[in-house]
Amino acid sequence: MACRLLLRRCLSAAAASAAAAPPARIAVRHAHGELEVSGCSARVRELGRLGRVGEAREVFDAMPRRDIIAWNSMISAYCQNGMPDAARDLYDAISGGNMRTGAILLSGYGRLGRVLEARRVFDGMLERNTVAWNAMISCYVQNGDITMARRLFDAMPSRDVSSWNSMLTGYCHSLQMVDARNLFEKMPERNLVSWTVMISGYGRIENHGKAWDIFCKMHREGLLPDQSNFASALSAVKGLGNLDVLESLRVLALKTGFERDVVIGTAILNVYSRDTSALDTAIKFFESMIERNEYTWSTMIAALSHGDRIDAAIAVYERDPVKSIACRTALITGLAQCGRIDDARILFEQIPEPIVVSWNAMITGYMQNGMVNDAKELFDKMPFRNTISWAGMIAGYAQNGRSEEALGLLQELHRSGMLPSLSSLTSIFFACSNIVALETGTQVHSLAVKVGCQFNSFACNALITMYGKCRNMEYARQVFSRMVTKDIVSWNSFLAALVQNDLLDEARNTFDNMLSRDVVSWTTIISAYAQAEQSNEAMGAFKTMLCEHELPNSPILTILLGVCGSLGASKIGQQIHTVAIKLGMDSELIVANALISMYFKCGCADSRKIFDLMEERDIFTWNTIITGYAQHGLGREAIKMYQHMESAGVLPNEVTFVGLLNACSHAGLVDEGWKFFKSMSQDYGLTPLPEHYACMVDLLGRTGDVQGAEQFIYDMPIEPDTVIWSALLGACKIHKNAEIGKRAAEKLFRIEPSNAGNYVMLSNIYSSLGMWGEVAEVRKIMKQQGVIKEPGCSWTQIKDKMHSFVTGDKQHEQIEEIVATLEELYTLLKATGYVPDTEFVLHDIDEEQKESSLLYHSEKLAVAYCLLVTPKGMPIQILKNLRICGDCHTFIKFVSHVTKRQIDIRDGNRFHHFRNGSCSCEDFW
Repeated sequence: MACRLLLRRCLSAAAASAAAAPPARIAVRHAHGELEVSGCSARVRELGRLGRVGEAREVFDAMPRRDIIAWNSMISAYCQNGMPDAARDLYDAISGGNMRTGAILLSGYGRLGRVLEARRVFDGMLERNTVAWNAMISCYVQNGDITMARRLFDAMPSRDVSSWNSMLTGYCHSLQMVDARNLFEKMPERNLVSWTVMISGYGRIENHGKAWDIFCKMHREGLLPDQSNFASALSAVKGLGNLDVLESLRVLALKTGFERDVVIGTAILNVYSRDTSALDTAIKFFESMIERNEYTWSTMIAALSHGDRIDAAIAVYERDPVKSIACRTALITGLAQCGRIDDARILFEQIPEPIVVSWNAMITGYMQNGMVNDAKELFDKMPFRNTISWAGMIAGYAQNGRSEEALGLLQELHRSGMLPSLSSLTSIFFACSNIVALETGTQVHSLAVKVGCQFNSFACNALITMYGKCRNMEYARQVFSRMVTKDIVSWNSFLAALVQNDLLDEARNTFDNMLSRDVVSWTTIISAYAQAEQSNEAMGAFKTMLCEHELPNSPILTILLGVCGSLGASKIGQQIHTVAIKLGMDSELIVANALISMYFKCGCADSRKIFDLMEERDIFTWNTIITGYAQHGLGREAIKMYQHMESAGVLPNEVTFVGLLNACSHAGLVDEGWKFFKSMSQDYGLTPLPEHYACMVDLLGRTGDVQGAEQFIYDMPIEPDTVIWSALLGACKIHKNAEIGKRAAEKLFRIEPSNAGNYVMLSNIYSSLGMWGEVAEVRKIMKQQGVIKEPGCSWTQIKDKMHSFVTGDKQHEQIEEIVATLEELYTLLKATGYVPDTEFVLHDIDEEQKESSLLYHSEKLAVAYCLLVTPKGMPIQILKNLRICGDCHTFIKFVSHVTKRQIDIRDGNRFHHFRNGSCSCEDFW
């Protein structure tokens, strides 16, 4: 077999030589011919570096003679631009060329993550030198398969320092710094690359102190740094954030003559410029540089652009004597990032021969500004594209919500004969996640396996996310379990997938087993508990997070403020507010909005204070404060806030009008409600949604026009939903309209037969009218349907502890004292004029039994407990899951008058603020 392979190789090589040879009359090689071949090879390499592969191939095809250097140059050009299949065709045409050719192709496949094809090339090589072995090891290393890399490393017949460095790089890239350090200590020989890799490795795990220690140890051993080593050390210094250390490194650079080196100078500039607080120092250093290259200028332009100093970036660009393509491209990127996309396009048009990087920057700029069609138009005009061009377009489509077009572009890429890059594949997985395209995602997964990306952590992380969103946890688990190297993103992706699929227990186990966690991990688990309404666990996780010295981000604070608002836990909310102030996050828009909402839901007056202090407001801010006023029955204040919003030039949306209509409903403002309802479509072109119609039904019904509310439903252009019929049924309960109430209830029974609230509401109507036969019939239907009435529940916070009560509660540890207090209070109130309203009892029993039944409603128990355990005169705040009943409402009005207490109750509909015997709702709820 080996003989046949050797013979085939010889014959192929002979054929290739014959095809490449000049005519016989000039077959004699002259020095002039050798120079011509050398020059053409150099031109091929240069064009390949610029991404102009088509032109490189034209030069290659026009060469009258080609040596192995020319072939390798063309193969390298293809590999550099993500076209290893075309490179493979040339490789096969000369039967593998020399060992250098094989190494080039191995590297090309490795860069694209096509490990299996690289291995086939490696296994097919008749001869392998250390360079080829190193290239294959690097291929495994680049794609995260450290196990195979080490297996190959151990099998090498001989190793050089590059072999050790490749394996060292693998461990460092996979963040296995213990293994890296062990290998480093065993190395028979180390060079500067070895030290540089270790410094960079510690930088990857953000152990910048260790990275700096390695550099100092190298210096103590007498090794002088080179450019690359200095750059790694500078990166460590940047991570330390210590400009004093940077100054000491600059002293060393000055002593060794490197600070005047334009590369090292640019690296120092890069460290300064990455720290926005040191941007002025970066400018000063830039001005002091004796020599600058195109990267120096582009670094300064990019730094100023990122620091929101685009005009200063333009000024630096104007001073650049060369105005290289790199500088133009940096400014194009900066202009696009700050929204000046037209200026970016003008600058792009001024480039005489833009390279592919410039085209890509312009396309990315369009995508960043949501101008997808402009990006596609430019993409179609590109004279040449590389894998980054395709990847940028695919990512842009996916990120701008045009996932179907992203998939279409992938098909176009595939039809062109090119295989997608790793970046393109991860973007496609994201697109499949967006549209929950499981079948397509699975097919692209197969394609990823075909191109050898199945071991790459970026691809695997994207796959886990995709399968999680597509609710296929079996595949997500398979991908996660088979990953050779799992980074923090891998764990976070799997954790998020578990949470999305409601596997909270498994998510918590996964979270507990993580070797390291970041703020994303904590955000995911805290959010999961919050969404599952497990508020104690969410708060517990937050406290543990702080104990582990992990600082929260804005989303975590927002989530926890939402939990506090739901629970009415104002004291805990105030503590989180304090944390936000200490971290300087209280002025962030998302946090400020959450604070307004939290304080409103907790019945605190601080909402308006937060609003007035805000320097920036969005539509969510205005909607939150309008809705908050509505919940508190402050209809006029909600309308005034809307008028301020209009004056500020902010356009309302559908949510704004839901808040306004609710405000009008809770305050009985019928004329104003009709005005806002009509304004939606007439003034702002907004189509009313079911929520708006429900608000109007509620408004008409509450004010007594129950027949008008019913007719409004029949006249609606949309099909009424449960919310609309429930609003009508609620109005019938308030105004004791059994006829219309029965019709509304029958609609609800058909739509949601298991909702106990509808049956209870109808029973309330019948019982208030003494229609006990009808009450019994409703209860019979409930029993037949297996419907169980949701018990009334009230809760209050006393000294950071939540106390909850259900109607007829006998479980509380102080229940005997609570009942005694309640009975004493009941006797006192009756003596001052309180008369129990027994129409709210759903049983045909005697009056005394009805009064007893009313006495133990959950909100009465909660009020009695607060009176029992809190100091005299202290305000009381209670939350309730259901709408407060009329008797409890009257009872608590009397309590507020007799005890001189402020009592705030948030029920399922709104807030009730009881003061001196009256309620803020004015008995209209």
